[in-house]
Amino acid sequence: MLEKYNIKIIYEDTDIVVISKPAGLLSIPDRYDRTAANLRQILQKKYSEIFVVHRLDRDTSGVMVFCKNAETHRNMNQQFEDLKIKKLYHVIVSGQVPEDEIPIDIPLIADPAKPGRMLPYAGGKESLTVMTVIERFRHATLVECNLVTGRHHQIRVHCAAIGFPLLVDELYGRLTEFHLSSIKKKYNLKKNDTEKPIIARVTMHASSIEFTHPTSIETMKFESPYPKDFLALLQVLRKYSTLSYSFNRFSGLENG
Repeated sequence: MLEKYNIKIIYEDTDIVVISKPAGLLSIPDRYDRTAANLRQILQKKYSEIFVVHRLDRDTSGVMVFCKNAETHRNMNQQFEDLKIKKLYHVIVSGQVPEDEIPIDIPLIADPAKPGRMLPYAGGKESLTVMTVIERFRHATLVECNLVTGRHHQIRVHCAAIGFPLLVDELYGRLTEFHLSSIKKKYNLKKNDTEKPIIARVTMHASSIEFTHPTSIETMKFESPYPKDFLALLQVLRKYSTLSYSFNRFSGLENG
């Protein structure tokens, strides 16, 4: 069942299971379509009992943690409420982010006119995202977002609010999909061919999660590698959207 949906187990023990969620799969049952495949139901079939700790949007890929018993679930929920769990997302946004690090402290509320959408609002719930640049391109920037609080669509709204929406984000950005022809000069298609998008979902990946194991009290960190579409987008940007110099925070190197 897990193989069918491309779900990969990163780690598991008697208390927790850490998985790498593919884009396009719901975290929990859809309120309108109860037949839609979702992680909770898939894991319930494997483990009989499973508890949801946090969620990822359908189109967001990356690392997730589930609990196997109620006591562990209570502990993990408390860590989330106390902001003791560190969740890092790698996001490709539109434009060149000038600052190396930007704390985005903008309260959010649900959009009363559009259910499921969020809005920046001074009287909304406290929301904090810390954005750090990883790599810059001519048309986009790869950033790491530390999700300090966990509001619905927080990273997507925060990035858009400071002028750098996700490169692909139909709700808060400008594009519904990204094509090579938008950045490659002299791009030509063969007759009767249709260009396929490099990526056709939000350009966001839950890269890592760090927390205290509820039973062993060890600090644990788990990472999820980039999926094929996210990696393909980065490869295209590195080839056709390079700057005269580039900075990679993880290597610390600048190239002229």
